[in-house]
Amino acid sequence: MSTAELLAAARMRLADAPREGLGELVEPRRILGLSRAPRIVPRGTAWHLGVLLLTDDAVLATGDVLRARAEARRGFTAESQRRRAELAAAARRGGFTEGAVVHLGWRMLDPDAVDRGAASGPLAGVDGVPSVRWSASGGYQPLARYLDERVALLLDPPSGA
Repeated sequence: MSTAELLAAARMRLADAPREGLGELVEPRRILGLSRAPRIVPRGTAWHLGVLLLTDDAVLATGDVLRARAEARRGFTAESQRRRAELAAAARRGGFTEGAVVHLGWRMLDPDAVDRGAASGPLAGVDGVPSVRWSASGGYQPLARYLDERVALLLDPPSGA
């Protein structure tokens, strides 16, 4: 089965499953020399399947994941915490609802390249089998098995998740 066929089958199984927002960071132009706060604007929705984001017509590699929330003054012990809070506030300013999951920094993948034996992000053709690398240090596993597992988790999450 080709990569595109595996992804199409997953889309059919996920038809009623919840989706998460895709966002893009927009740095507004200065007006009269004054800068405005950046926003993360909506760019669609996708099903989150581990290292993959599946849309109606594409497959993407995940980037950063955050929850939109209103801006609040907080003390931070690390600069990375401050940056994540700024991004969460930018998502809220951009139109995402409070608490919505937003994916930022995602990348388009090429399923046809995988079928030709090349790699595209975490996807690759391994011995003629579409496969996915679920972590930077992990090995490849067949995409069909990975999608079955991830779709099942999304449709029926463990209690407490």
